[in-house]
Amino acid sequence: MSNRLRTILLAGFGLLAASPAFAQGAWDPMVSKWALIAGAGAIAIAAALGALSQSRAVVGACEGLARNPGAAPQIRFSLLLGLVLIESLVIYAFVTALIIFFVLWNG
Repeated sequence: MSNRLRTILLAGFGLLAASPAFAQGAWDPMVSKWALIAGAGAIAIAAALGALSQSRAVVGACEGLARNPGAAPQIRFSLLLGLVLIESLVIYAFVTALIIFFVLWNG
């Protein structure tokens, strides 16, 4: 099965699986509370693991510079690119948690 067909089938299955959730009428207050707790937990986990992975990336870059100082520009570029990507994942988790919060707050 090709990669493109697999992606299309997975997206279609995701839309079909999510349709019963959107078809429900009103939100149950208990569901809203648990959804907010889950969103807060998700952002806490994303922030903690993002900080851990950033620290490991910096340690790896420092070790690489200590072994081979001549490769400093390449190591620096890879480090900065990795840190930007790690931080963007944490920001995406934060934005997702905010979206969940505001949808539940207004809905």
